[in-house]
Amino acid sequence: MGKSTGFMEYERKDGPVVAEKDRVKNFEEFHSQLPKHEQCLQAARCMDCGVPFCQAGVMISGMASGCPLNNLVPEINDLVYRGNFGEAYKRLSITHSFPEFTSRVCPALCEAACTCGLHKEPVSTKENERAVIEYAFSHDLVKEEAPKVRTGKKVAVVGSGPSGLAAAQLLNRRGHEVTVYERNDRVGGLLRYGIPNMKLDKRVIDRRVALMESAGIRFLTGVNIGKDVTAGELSKEYDSVILACGASNPRDIKAPGRDAKGIRFAVDFLSEVTKTLLDSDFEKIPYKLCEGKDVIVIGGGDTGNDCVGTSIRLGAKSVTQLEMMPQASEQRLATNPWPEWPKVLKTDYGQEEAIWKFGHDPRIYQTTVKEFVKDSKGNLKSVIIISLKPEKDKKTGRMNMVPVEGSEKELPAQLVLIAAGFLGSESYVTESFGVEVDGRTNVKTDAGKFATTKKGVYAVGDMHRGQSLVVWAISEGRACAKEVDMDLMGYTNL
Repeated sequence: MGKSTGFMEYERKDGPVVAEKDRVKNFEEFHSQLPKHEQCLQAARCMDCGVPFCQAGVMISGMASGCPLNNLVPEINDLVYRGNFGEAYKRLSITHSFPEFTSRVCPALCEAACTCGLHKEPVSTKENERAVIEYAFSHDLVKEEAPKVRTGKKVAVVGSGPSGLAAAQLLNRRGHEVTVYERNDRVGGLLRYGIPNMKLDKRVIDRRVALMESAGIRFLTGVNIGKDVTAGELSKEYDSVILACGASNPRDIKAPGRDAKGIRFAVDFLSEVTKTLLDSDFEKIPYKLCEGKDVIVIGGGDTGNDCVGTSIRLGAKSVTQLEMMPQASEQRLATNPWPEWPKVLKTDYGQEEAIWKFGHDPRIYQTTVKEFVKDSKGNLKSVIIISLKPEKDKKTGRMNMVPVEGSEKELPAQLVLIAAGFLGSESYVTESFGVEVDGRTNVKTDAGKFATTKKGVYAVGDMHRGQSLVVWAISEGRACAKEVDMDLMGYTNL
């Protein structure tokens, strides 16, 4: 696949990125694409390796290796190398519902498992994918046609994030009548309100949703299932119900002073920023949220990084990011061999911008908040942080991060954003439908299946597997659609 000697002839080259000093002035996407002929040369680096771990999507040492969608990566790269972007799109669409999403926000599990990456830079599969899907959209190749024959079956999808959209897309293509319910005012779930616009332009979501609507999928926004409409009412109207509500229970920080004004959950903060921008057609920027404030972000993951980048754009005086775990190695350790997911240090766009803005990496590792300090009016004025150290639990043998006595420090803070992850599904939904949940409050199903303990009700995405990646959500949405179709029709051609 690709050019057999391409990996030796061409060095990896990524698309242009807008400099930090310019991109922090707005909320526009700042990654652009290479010219077509240069992207073809990047695809030429795909080395006909024989065992393409890039498309395997298997679990190795508890971590995913390769694409969970099993995209036909070498085939697609070969077509891109040959300049046949239209055929590359056809290949990509066999396994993928929304390449325009993952080519922007996925951490590229395919590239982490690329054989070329064992000794050199991996093939730029993520940018190749983006070039293919954007070519397809610009040449009117992306279609979503209404099925010629309807089955007479009705399916409700609760939640319009990537898993719900993927399930809805395939079930509609099959001929079922599909309605998607979304409690927010716009379709997209965390794609819409949990990911900042500079990372995923919301017009990209609107473009896809418009196609799905034209094919007959009905979207109802501002409807909160379990409150506005009961589970019983929904189950009575539809033959099957898919719960794709996400893992939207944020993990809190239980520390003295938690009731101080100025402490927010990260997704609530990011949602308010995006909603303000969208409602005003990007005319109004909510500087009041951060301007002139010392911001503390608790959590070192993608959402924490998004909070760093957003806070800088909103004029924060300083931004500090607290991470409980030790700093990762800059290179793979012997205990983390390829093709395992590389547990190495990643400096993302938000941290890059903080380094440019403040002159240092915003992250403080092995640290958490011990106390939130309030002023006389109950407003947050500072935080007491404390260092952590790994210590093995004598009973379980597990390593825990425990406080280091005497290591406390005080940092000024008028805004704290908690980005410490999510705990699972929200109880008002699961209780309304009467479905069982596991110890992590994920909806319980048989292994590899999506049917819940309630007949006719299915669970998918983060609500089913716990907080995860967009690519996993799409993969689960497609697999769930196949199971629902089988149960409805007795066979499936999905």
